[in-house]
Amino acid sequence: MSVATLVREAWQHRASCRGPETWLFFPPNHFERKDDRDERETRAKAVCRRCPVRKECLEFALRIREPYGIWGGLTEIERRDLLLRQQ
Repeated sequence: MSVATLVREAWQHRASCRGPETWLFFPPNHFERKDDRDERETRAKAVCRRCPVRKECLEFALRIREPYGIWGGLTEIERRDLLLRQQ
């Protein structure tokens, strides 16, 4: 990995989502009821709102076209819609 890549991605070490609640940011590997998904996403977005690197996280997810999870406070559907509006 290049030094430029390490510096560019250093924001990940300062992210509020690091720690025991990482499960909030990605869907489980089993069926998830809509109410449960909505609650999980709301809790994840609350963590994102207070994150010091939210902007960097969202930019990263958009750049790599991350297909899963909450990144930068947006779900995969919200990110896809944002990318479509930017085109």
